[in-house]
Amino acid sequence: MSKSPIGLQEEEHMNGDPRPELPSDKDLDDMCRQLAAAVEEHGLSVATAESLTAGNIAAHLGKAPDAGSWFCGGIVAYTREVKHSVLHVPDGPVVCEEAARVMAHSTATLMGASLALAVTGEAGPDTQENVRPGTVWFGVVDHGTAETEKQVFSGDPEAVLGATVEHAIQLLLRHASGRLTPSSRVVN
Repeated sequence: MSKSPIGLQEEEHMNGDPRPELPSDKDLDDMCRQLAAAVEEHGLSVATAESLTAGNIAAHLGKAPDAGSWFCGGIVAYTREVKHSVLHVPDGPVVCEEAARVMAHSTATLMGASLALAVTGEAGPDTQENVRPGTVWFGVVDHGTAETEKQVFSGDPEAVLGATVEHAIQLLLRHASGRLTPSSRVVN
C-alpha cells in the first residue's frame, strides 16, 4: 500500500497466480450473516449499485438473515447509458473513481439507504476503457460520506468477479461494524 501525493492510498493485488482461489458461497454467506447482525445492531439500511458483478452482491445480501428489514435493494447498471441516465454518472469514463463515488451517492439517495456500495470495473480479458483487466473501483457512501477504492485483481474474469464480490461484502461489513471510519481514499 502506498500514499499518493494527495494522501490517497493505493494497493495492488497481483500475485501472478493465473487462477486465484475463488471465495466459496459458504464464506460469502458467513460474511453476509455477520453483516446482517452488524447492520441490525446499528440500525443501518444497505443498498448496492453494480456493474461488472451484475447483481451478484445483491443476490448474496438478499440471502442474509432478515434482509427484508435492512437491505433496500440493488441496481444493476451494466451499460454506460444506464450509469449516466439512472445513476447520474457524468459523461466520460465509467471505470473510474468519480463514477464509483457518484454511483454510490445516487444509490443511497434513490434507495434511502444509510450505507450504499457501488462497483464498476473491467473483469477482462478485453476492456472497453483504457484500464488494465481486473481493475475495479468501489464506492461506499456511509451516512452521506464517500470513500472510494481502486483494486486491481488478477486472474480470469470469473476470479475477478469473485474477488470483487468478496471485497465488496468486506467493505460493507467493515463500515457496518464501525471498524472503518468513512474517508475519501483510493486503494489501488
